[in-house]
Amino acid sequence: MNASTISADIISFTSLSTKDKEQLTVKIQAFLSDLTEKYKSENFLGRNVQGDYIECAMSSPKYALRTALLLKTLVKSEVVSDSNDSRIRYFREYGVRIAIAVAPLNELNLEKGIIDGEAIYLSGRTIKNRTTSDKKKIVMKETMFFRSLVTEQQENFDAMICLLDTIISKCSQKQCEILYYKLSGLTEKEIGKKTGKKQSTISQHSSAASWNAIEKTVKYFENYIV
Repeated sequence: MNASTISADIISFTSLSTKDKEQLTVKIQAFLSDLTEKYKSENFLGRNVQGDYIECAMSSPKYALRTALLLKTLVKSEVVSDSNDSRIRYFREYGVRIAIAVAPLNELNLEKGIIDGEAIYLSGRTIKNRTTSDKKKIVMKETMFFRSLVTEQQENFDAMICLLDTIISKCSQKQCEILYYKLSGLTEKEIGKKTGKKQSTISQHSSAASWNAIEKTVKYFENYIV
């Protein structure tokens, strides 16, 4: 039976100020804590390993894409200080590099924090092979990846996720904030209360960020992934 894992690293994390690093880390930890409760029935396990590296696992693949997009939009919605480090523009544009893997796990132990098996090896290797940590010159082509042991599944969903990656990389910080709340299941009225924005503004941000296409893709993934 397939499980799912997510391995991710925050792009240009070292270009952020100490304060911004701390705030983002707290935000991610709270996010992982919320998902632990939300996906309790999926045996969700999420951890912030080194500040800029994140691992998640679930006993089924159904919510893997939604979780990855939530993490992507969460990081991209973060407001950070200006920096003399030119690499900060990569953080603002891409936020985080994410690999989703759908494959078996030998062990997913919430109490001991153990994730072991083919799925975590697949996602982890994908991120390791594409890391840009401490590189003076960064070449950014893709930041979201899908891995599976089944060739047809790999090809179909990797192409889909590549398109989502392109869409979200073009979204602004404000648009990503709205996408995050919509992916979380909030209505525009509820988002308005959280953000203080008018419903018309939220609707404009949603349209500009191609929310309808994102929503349809996520629902398709959740209906057909096995």
